[in-house]
Amino acid sequence: MNIGIIGLGLIGGSLAKSIKRHSGHDVWGFDIDPEAVTKALMSGAIDEELTDDMLPRADVVLVALYPSLCVDYILSHAGRFGSGALVVDCAGVKRAVCPELFAEAKKRSWTYIGGHPMAGREFSGFDYARGSLFERASMILAPDPDTPVETLERAKLFFLSIGFQSVRITTPDEHDDMISYTSQLAHIVSGAYVKNPLSARHKGFSAGSFLDMTRVARLNETMWTELFLDNADLLVPQIDDLVFRLSQYRDALAARDADRLKSILREGREMKEALDEPKTGRRQSDK
Repeated sequence: MNIGIIGLGLIGGSLAKSIKRHSGHDVWGFDIDPEAVTKALMSGAIDEELTDDMLPRADVVLVALYPSLCVDYILSHAGRFGSGALVVDCAGVKRAVCPELFAEAKKRSWTYIGGHPMAGREFSGFDYARGSLFERASMILAPDPDTPVETLERAKLFFLSIGFQSVRITTPDEHDDMISYTSQLAHIVSGAYVKNPLSARHKGFSAGSFLDMTRVARLNETMWTELFLDNADLLVPQIDDLVFRLSQYRDALAARDADRLKSILREGREMKEALDEPKTGRRQSDK
């Protein structure tokens, strides 16, 4: 197949490398930064630079841009995608992206599915793209309810074939609700935690816990500002919930209440133990 990738940053570049690593597909890539395209060509991540004239021949088009730019790109190129093509965005929110694109796709002969590769690094840009980035990752797909089952199955098999461990089918609403907690809240906590004045003197006093807590504070603030604001109605309650739970620890400590402190610590441990799943190493897709 011919695979077009729009945006050759960390995610788009990693998708290109993963496709080349796991399949024999031809990969065409485009980025507004000519240097990213050159690096992708020289590294073998893409076979050719993607032009608008090539779009009708792309079987799959992956759009790895900021949410608003995903919408702009797909709408502005809606008449160029080939009949039967699968168009998938990779933005980190779905309610701000999917509805308008679902409506546009209904007028066309191609299919749009909202997507979100659940993997990343604390660095951005093609230089940090890795062909192994998605090997233990889930690909989230948020299809229009009217998407034919065979088309959705085609999308699932494609992502499993290029290195994803699993595919999760959801709705834009469920996606954004879950992501507000599993991803966005974690980035906010990390950014707030690292601002403590003691962080400047952490060397020699820190180990894995500090590194884990601060890793995702190194983020692209332009992109994450857009993601946070697009999901603010769901993210604010998550922050409120965390503040409430932190206050329970704070109050137990301030009161020197050992029984209460031990109880809430036990609750956290038991919750984590209940969440842990055995690692089977199998690839799977689930709904």
